[in-house]
Amino acid sequence: MKNRYRILVMVSLVSLLSVSAAFAGNDDRRGTAGANELLINPWARSSGWGGVNTANGIGIDALFTNVAGLTFLNKTEVMYTNTQWFGGYGGTINAFGLGQPVGQRGVLGLSVVSMSFGDIPITTVGSPEQGANGTFSPTLMNINASYAHKFSSSIRGGINVKVITESTDNVSGTGVAIDAGIQYVTGADDNIKFGIALKNVGTPMSLGGDGMSLTLVNDQNVTSTYVTRSASFEMPTCLNIGGAYDFLFDTYDQRLTVAASFTSNAFLRDDYKLGLEYSIFNIVQLRAGYTFQSGLWSSDDRVTAFTGPSAGASVAIPLMKKKREGNTNTSVPTLKIDYSYRAANPFSGSHSIGVAINL
Repeated sequence: MKNRYRILVMVSLVSLLSVSAAFAGNDDRRGTAGANELLINPWARSSGWGGVNTANGIGIDALFTNVAGLTFLNKTEVMYTNTQWFGGYGGTINAFGLGQPVGQRGVLGLSVVSMSFGDIPITTVGSPEQGANGTFSPTLMNINASYAHKFSSSIRGGINVKVITESTDNVSGTGVAIDAGIQYVTGADDNIKFGIALKNVGTPMSLGGDGMSLTLVNDQNVTSTYVTRSASFEMPTCLNIGGAYDFLFDTYDQRLTVAASFTSNAFLRDDYKLGLEYSIFNIVQLRAGYTFQSGLWSSDDRVTAFTGPSAGASVAIPLMKKKREGNTNTSVPTLKIDYSYRAANPFSGSHSIGVAINL
């Protein structure tokens, strides 16, 4: 039976790699995808160490890096995170997630991520003055429905279907994409972990609406309306591959996790990530990570505002005292507070603050 599961994992990994190879490796396509908000990690817990937790993501926080981690939920989890993107100058991101175990091996997840930019003055060729034409408010949103399944104590898999919408007051577009992932856990204390996830495989998107039309009056005083068709754009497909190792210490129930991951981006430069997480009493966690991509250390060659470092922390607060049943302690509802910071230049860094309740 164990050999069957191992074969299943290997076949799945090879399949995901083969699909990703069809999208990646073409420099001519760099920067031509749309819906790039799908590449922004909206959750405070995982972004604190750069989203390196492809292999060991747990709960709703794993929906961005590897949906298979949703299976580690053994009770209802509700999570909310607010992110001030580039210190708020790049917009505000609000993310809400809900995870619910179903049966003995499955977990359902639902999340909504919305990015807003406030009120932007409308300017036109005929009226370029700000404030004379009112304002508009762009919104980017994706709605996710997920299911993850525990095939054995070692193998977990999941799939996530997302609907993406981008809109202003008179232009909008809609698309659909799918994520799929697998996590494999081994070792004497389940302290060795591997994961792989293929993300944002979906239909091309295009924009439409009244904003794509143009009304002109010719020299005969005849008014004509012309509609411009938007070119379609592809989803920002990427492949995450990662591993993690837990160093466990009996004193004060401590854990030190070392994690690494590689992200193959079909339309951007690839990312290499390293991260550390320290936990004590399963109450306080401290994280730090570094994300590297080609040209990062040169201001002339760097193509991202992020400079690499990230850091974060979490605190878990029990909402009631534990009760003993026989020789074991029963779990109690817990409130978790998460924070992360991602360094950037020339923009301000991004701050994320989140809360989660495990019922």
